[in-house]
Amino acid sequence: MLVVMSLVVVLASIAMASYGTGVTRSKEAVLKEDLFRLREAIDQFHADRGEYPAGLPDLVAGGYLRSVPTDPMTRSDATWQTVPSEYDPADPTALPGVFDVRSGATGQALDGTAYADW
Repeated sequence: MLVVMSLVVVLASIAMASYGTGVTRSKEAVLKEDLFRLREAIDQFHADRGEYPAGLPDLVAGGYLRSVPTDPMTRSDATWQTVPSEYDPADPTALPGVFDVRSGATGQALDGTAYADW
């Protein structure tokens, strides 16, 4: 009986570890998709208007997104880190805007890269 109980505990431990890894993999997949969609919306905004959005809410106001997605790692839509556009000497009157977006999550992904570098 003790051997059977030990075997059940070992199998349950393996199952829990696999479950935790699966949840993390799914969050990482959602994060990658959200980053792709945000960057695509920024590019469309720039192509349509000739300037970068001042912030992520401008993408929603312009109809490029329904809402700013929630970062699955931080569980907040306010933690996105925006990368400003560079100064354009050809158009000195252009205001800087959001050129890129990154996750505000700390920590590393399962592949060893930092979430903030995606």
